[in-house]
Amino acid sequence: MMQLSDVWSGLLGSLAEVVAIGGPVVVLLLALSVVSAATVLYKFWQFRRAGVGRHRRVKLALAAYERGDCKTAEALLSDSQSYLVAPVKRALRGATADDASAVSDRCDAEAEALFLRLETGLGFLDMVAQLAPLIGLFGTVLGMIEAFQGLQSAGTSVDPTVLAGGIWVALLTTAAGLAVAMPVAAVHGWLSGAVERDRVFANTALRQAFAPDADCVAQHTPREAA
Repeated sequence: MMQLSDVWSGLLGSLAEVVAIGGPVVVLLLALSVVSAATVLYKFWQFRRAGVGRHRRVKLALAAYERGDCKTAEALLSDSQSYLVAPVKRALRGATADDASAVSDRCDAEAEALFLRLETGLGFLDMVAQLAPLIGLFGTVLGMIEAFQGLQSAGTSVDPTVLAGGIWVALLTTAAGLAVAMPVAAVHGWLSGAVERDRVFANTALRQAFAPDADCVAQHTPREAA
């Protein structure tokens, strides 16, 4: 227990030292990193709960629907944990209705509302990925200005080690900005790609429901009439 407390004290001491060296810029970057980490954890939980990318039963249901087996399609959709079940169910039930075009528009709107919910927070991650390096660079510029002001004040008695120390302290903020931006950019790219793949799948699934193969429509119609 004492060893854990010593490690924790050492980490806090190192963090306090970095903050003292980097100043307000490093504090801002640390705050952005904490909020970004919380956002990423929430998005992972949200994507897992919604079943993003896991639509196997929906695909099987659409295949059964195209074979004319509506009961199997309904059963598969009822067992699916995919967040796209609701618009796909509406599409299958309204595909043969007189107002199929209006039903199609509503299904598209429902799907887009689901995607909008998944995309919440991705804009913030994108902003952090773009701004963090600029914030770090801004801190470096301020540090370089301070270093050269000290050089000017020293006059002819310039100590190169003091100048070098000021420069590396200034570059610390750029490194901090990049350290925050790179993982956030990578996670943002993965999350955005997952949403885009699901958007393409949803569009394909809805079009498949409203415009199945001609042979399948012929098989499907008698089943509905029955």
